[in-house]
Amino acid sequence: MRLAETIRARLAAAADPSRAPGMQAYMKSAMPYLGVSAVPLRQICKTIFADLRFETAGHWQAEVLAIWRGAGFREERYAAIELTGLRAARAFQRFDVLPMYEELIVTGAWWDYVDAIAAHRLLPILRSDGATMRQAMLAWAVDADMWKRRSAILCQLDAKGQTDLDLLYACIAPLIGSKEFFLRKAIGWALRHYARIDPAEVARYVDEHPELSNLSRREALKHIAG
Repeated sequence: MRLAETIRARLAAAADPSRAPGMQAYMKSAMPYLGVSAVPLRQICKTIFADLRFETAGHWQAEVLAIWRGAGFREERYAAIELTGLRAARAFQRFDVLPMYEELIVTGAWWDYVDAIAAHRLLPILRSDGATMRQAMLAWAVDADMWKRRSAILCQLDAKGQTDLDLLYACIAPLIGSKEFFLRKAIGWALRHYARIDPAEVARYVDEHPELSNLSRREALKHIAG
């Protein structure tokens, strides 16, 4: 049985149809849910993916996209995202896989998918192919697609003390006056994460940028005393 078929069968077997409508309503999702919550979903993925090995990045990407593109339920796409973070795929997290992540972001087009990819999958590429990825994120920050713009802001969320502040601020700059909730929230979220490392720098940045929305400002300063 192909990997995509195995995932679909195991998720269907674990489904709780009574939970599905509430999950779909909460996520405001056009795609239906099976009714599999996060913990059992991750356990199913862990079990199925445990012994997977991929000869090439192309093979790994093909499996991810087969699950993603063929999905009839939202949990199946969550499984595809789990597969992108597999330990066996760490060596493949280079710039040439960015088009796959771009497809997932653009076609997923909602915060649950996008944030999982932007916050946890783009940084390894930035670390392995810095200059090229930096230019790509600067281009994404002004892209017509709002979810790519959000991803550019969030791509260093896990970077901590290794955050490239010039890149972060450059990705925020063209969006700083946006009225789009998801962009305002992303700006505040990214700044709040960096405030854990250097609260004085974030306070300085916020103070020097009165054009930040109230939402971005509030999120950025959330854990800064005074």
